Amino acid sequence: MIYHSTRNKALTVSSAEAIAQGIAADGGLFVPGSIPELTAADFNSLKGLPYAERAARLFKLYLTDFTDEELRECTKAAYESGSFETPNVQEITTLADGSMLLELWHGPTCAFKDMALQILPHFLTRAIRKTGIDKEVVILTATSGDTGKAALAGFKDVPGTKIMVFYPEDGVSSMQKRQMQTQEGKNVRVCAVKGNFDDCQNGVKAIFTDPAMQEALAANGMQFSSANSINWGRLVPQIIYYVSAYVTLLENGTLKDGDRFNITVPTGNFGNILAAWYAKQMGVPIQHLVCASNINKVLTDFIDTGIYDRKRDFHATVSPSMDILISSNLERLLYHMTGEDDAQIREWFGALKSEGKYQIPLELTHRIQAEFSGSFWDDAATKAMIGKVFSENGYLSDTHTAVGICAARDYQAKAADKYPMLIASTANPYKFGAAVLEAIGGDTNADEYEILDRLAAKSGMKIPAALAELKTKAVRFKDVVAQDEMPAFVKSALGIQ
Repeated sequence: MIYHSTRNKALTVSSAEAIAQGIAADGGLFVPGSIPELTAADFNSLKGLPYAERAARLFKLYLTDFTDEELRECTKAAYESGSFETPNVQEITTLADGSMLLELWHGPTCAFKDMALQILPHFLTRAIRKTGIDKEVVILTATSGDTGKAALAGFKDVPGTKIMVFYPEDGVSSMQKRQMQTQEGKNVRVCAVKGNFDDCQNGVKAIFTDPAMQEALAANGMQFSSANSINWGRLVPQIIYYVSAYVTLLENGTLKDGDRFNITVPTGNFGNILAAWYAKQMGVPIQHLVCASNINKVLTDFIDTGIYDRKRDFHATVSPSMDILISSNLERLLYHMTGEDDAQIREWFGALKSEGKYQIPLELTHRIQAEFSGSFWDDAATKAMIGKVFSENGYLSDTHTAVGICAARDYQAKAADKYPMLIASTANPYKFGAAVLEAIGGDTNADEYEILDRLAAKSGMKIPAALAELKTKAVRFKDVVAQDEMPAFVKSALGIQ
């Protein structure tokens, strides 16, 4: 399997090189040269297998320069080392209305990012060896909340790596901030940025593609890579869990071979829903993909109009991991759907950078609408849905999952098709305790830890140990910089000039 840059398809690398580099030198994202296809027999062959074995077999289709043994070592280390609280790694819960929640948050940081970031360090360290890199790899990552902690936990004290995470100073929940600020490990650094997630992401991308910065790193025996979903090694594990979920639905009799179903994904950076789209291209019988947004509705507007316009007000919401106006992974979808037209991708994303917007042709807009629909929901609707689901099911959902449930129910009510609906549930509700407690009628006049206790008392749901123990952990990282100060912070943290 060869990988191309979305902005120059003549630029080709192996899967190991794509993972090691993270982002192409021209600023494009790496995409597979072809999408492997699975048959009914292939899906049936995955039945009865533990998640790690399913993953190893599926990874082999994309990571062809890794041996079977290497892939099994990686998947066992990620998914069978005890870091996930359930032996199934992911769970599917059915609500009273028949919709199903794909719970992806049973990992060590209580968010769906663990599904990828528990395995990425194992991929990366092997990729470094395969590509002959003799430099220390510096993982540089922007986060809207969950990626940061999951990446820090995954790369903590991994030999040959350093990791640096930037997050928006006031754009994450108190629990997300506390998780990052207390992170242990000799090779980790965390810094807040004065601004929103897009400021963090733009700052990181600028550092990645700055030749002078790259030269400075090289002179000191270092090179950059990424743990964001711009890195193919982050995205491919997300494809796996959608394929595995379909196999599980076949196993438990919810679906029969070839039965179609819909998927709803709450997303800001478009990576999680893009992974579902890749699974569909592989043969998973997904009928339609529902893109759920909060009031930062740039993706909803794009799907509806074909115009991507980041020049709009930014809103801080109770679903902060979706507070994003530049959805990086949309570039991959457009590359595929334009027939790998890299010149067109360069034009659109150049315009996005210089003018803040671009518009795709009507015909392409219609093709996207045939596969995707979008809707957006404000904080009031989000909290109302948390309360409604808890009242109807005794089930506690987090703020992001609640946005997904809103979008799924709205789509199901309006759509002519009545296929089963699978909703990506992306975080443990305790990560957003204040908003969730308020939504189910609790008193939030307390500190963040008392809020967790009150939420547990009211819901009967156990507080994850990883969150409960934060109360006694020392805060290690208090740095705050402006976006234009990020390069200097990186150099200072790495001890380079």
